[in-house]
Amino acid sequence: MFASTPQADPQKDPQPAGSVCAEEIARFSALAEQWWDPTGPMQPLHAMNGLRIGWASRHLPLRGKTSRHARVLDIGCGAGLASEALAKAGYDVLGLDASADGIAAARRHLEAHPLPKGSGPLNYRAGSAEELVAEQQRFDAVVALEIIEHVTDPEAFFVMLAQLVEPGGVVIVSTLNRTLRSLAVGKIGAEYVMRLLPVGTHEWRKFIRPAELAHYARSAGLRMDAMTGMAPTSLIPLSSPWKETRDLSINYIAAFRKS
Repeated sequence: MFASTPQADPQKDPQPAGSVCAEEIARFSALAEQWWDPTGPMQPLHAMNGLRIGWASRHLPLRGKTSRHARVLDIGCGAGLASEALAKAGYDVLGLDASADGIAAARRHLEAHPLPKGSGPLNYRAGSAEELVAEQQRFDAVVALEIIEHVTDPEAFFVMLAQLVEPGGVVIVSTLNRTLRSLAVGKIGAEYVMRLLPVGTHEWRKFIRPAELAHYARSAGLRMDAMTGMAPTSLIPLSSPWKETRDLSINYIAAFRKS
């Protein structure tokens, strides 16, 4: 079912900019309708989302530089799993994705499941980070969760993250480490053995080592505040929530601050 890669539809998806790849957009556009199914192909994201958002919230600013709610940009938001959670946590969120199908699914889910009272504002946009940079938009924080391993140039992508955050603002990035263990577990095990992810979801050589991530951040003018590993509490059931760990060998998340 997932062996072949769908082709991007130029009538639906914005033309790819430098940070995005048409093949990656097509792959995740094909999953848009299943994004919110906790037992579907995005099950790992559902399982880790509580940990991702909880950890990020400890490092995100409590208030905005010019507003009551801190303005947060969720880059590569897909159908809005993290965006909705961030809005429920009280942030003013813009979910951005290059997949028009993903953004359409995010908007439909939000319409069908309105945010509870006390949530922050939530808006979605189909487009690229480059467009926001060209518009000179700035946010109190930028999050890029499980996205940097899919971009064409991670170092240039980090520069854009820095350009999109206000001075003193925070950048949160989560990704996969490039180790033999991540190859065995995060790629072969997850896609071919346990079928947790569609085949072709990840390209192991594009996984990023923590030292590389830190280098990209320093080159972009960001300093690292914190980093931790992420791992499921149990593989049975697959929906088991994830936990923090000192082990960075597979999944990890990091917080950076702009000077």
